[in-house]
Amino acid sequence: MPSLTAAHILPIAMLFGSNIFMTFAWYGHLSYKSTAIWLAILAGWMIALPEYMLAVPGNRIGSGVYSAAELKTMQEVITLIVFAGFSVLWLKEALTWSHAVGFALITAGAFFIFNAKG
Repeated sequence: MPSLTAAHILPIAMLFGSNIFMTFAWYGHLSYKSTAIWLAILAGWMIALPEYMLAVPGNRIGSGVYSAAELKTMQEVITLIVFAGFSVLWLKEALTWSHAVGFALITAGAFFIFNAKG
């Protein structure tokens, strides 16, 4: 097993952070449906700035040790993890067996991205 360095771990941490911000930017307003849409858009843009401040350098740092396909795959898996937690904790929506199956299939795809040789 290869040794993990800061260049391996930092991008993952930054992508988790960026996903938390982006999930709130995209879906947080659903708990405030009576708020004017222009205010939801403005709040979303304000939340998206710190998201970009984590995602862009996270991908830049990560590109030193991961391929673009690996970074994108990590992003998708992290997005599902963050969104699942957000959906249950913030939106109070239950996850179902069909969600679990769909997430498992995406995770299987991630396995192939990281383990395929050629």
